[in-house]
Amino acid sequence: MGRKPRLSGLDEGFVRDGLPGTIGTVALFTGDPFDLGELRSRVSERWGGLDRMHQVLVPPRGPAALSGHRWAVPGPFDAAEHVRASDLEPQPLMAASVGRRLRSDRPPWQLLVPKAAPTGEHALVLLAHHALLDGSSMGTLLRLLMDDSRPARTGAAVPGPAARRRLSVRPADLFREFRDSNAPGMRLPSAPGGTRPSLAVTRLDPDVVRSARRRPADGRGATLNELLLGALAGALPACYGTASSGPRGSAPLYATVPVDLRSRCEAQQLGNLITAVRLPLPLGTDSPAGRLHACQKLMADLPERRGTHQVVLPVLERVVRRLPWLTTVLATRMARPEITTAVCTAFKWRDNPSHLHGRRLSSVVSLPALSSPGTTSVSLVQTADAYVLTVVSHLGPDDSGRIADAVAEELAAVATSAPAPAQAAPPSAQTASTSAQAAPAP
Repeated sequence: MGRKPRLSGLDEGFVRDGLPGTIGTVALFTGDPFDLGELRSRVSERWGGLDRMHQVLVPPRGPAALSGHRWAVPGPFDAAEHVRASDLEPQPLMAASVGRRLRSDRPPWQLLVPKAAPTGEHALVLLAHHALLDGSSMGTLLRLLMDDSRPARTGAAVPGPAARRRLSVRPADLFREFRDSNAPGMRLPSAPGGTRPSLAVTRLDPDVVRSARRRPADGRGATLNELLLGALAGALPACYGTASSGPRGSAPLYATVPVDLRSRCEAQQLGNLITAVRLPLPLGTDSPAGRLHACQKLMADLPERRGTHQVVLPVLERVVRRLPWLTTVLATRMARPEITTAVCTAFKWRDNPSHLHGRRLSSVVSLPALSSPGTTSVSLVQTADAYVLTVVSHLGPDDSGRIADAVAEELAAVATSAPAPAQAAPPSAQTASTSAQAAPAP
């Protein structure tokens, strides 16, 4: 067995938070069904040289508080074990994967081939433990499988001069970031019948999204993340009656936005090179357009806050390496519903058109990790003209569908007030909501 490097502090946190830690990305293609043999051959060719895909998680020896988990690299993976067929359709498979723990006796990832979707599309469902990969890594892996991609070189990326330059941060900024990252926020109301994982997937009308993105008056338009954050600021009060005019001094409702820390030369590096920035949702703003504008102002500070995290995280990494028990403390605290109430992620698949064994990629769907009871995660992915919203909640049994519908309604409200050419009223978004059950790993 190869050497056993320690997990980074961030990787360790995803293991110690007590949650399943399974994340996923679903790629849907038009054309004929996939051939398992062809897929396994492509996976072996394109991923076989990637050290990260060979790693198996090894638990600590002795008390977990005194040592951390390690990665072991026992040898080449067997594509037949990881690339498997499923007798479920894509969305039921996603729902079954939300609360599922991947097997611990082999590298914690799978590439599943479900039955055809009701639309006739054929899907690939990439699942992994968050300790192994982040969402950006999953996109990198899927791009490597495409017909026009080149096999990745082994080894980690080497930061260039810009990435190696010394960063600095003002003490006032450091204090403000510590306060904003740790201040307890408002909780969502408890579910009357108890909490339960659920999943909803919604295909948004592209005309609605484009019109909503043109709404800002300054002319630059809204990014996908700004648009989703603003819609969530209206959706959560609509679903839960969160007071937009609550008592003075009451805690805000926070949303957490994952931020990629990769430099240009690290763009293809696998693993977890991310941080999380917490933003107070503008609940006191009455109009959908006003909420979007407020979220744009909040997101404008993201580059500066990212820089603060880049300074602090290496210091924190050295501390948790010496005190592994501190990782458990930090991970369980960050999983609390008043700290990480809602996670909000949006990204665009930029490689269009993309093909796999001649089949055209039609859309990409993100599957966020299941977070702790009392929380929700929303994700929006753009693939050409396809916009797919995913909601994973650990609230009431039907809450993911309620939140997805409310987000779609908020986007439509922004779009109707946009200074865009007149057009026919868009059809309402079609939402499919499924209760997510834990399922054994195949």
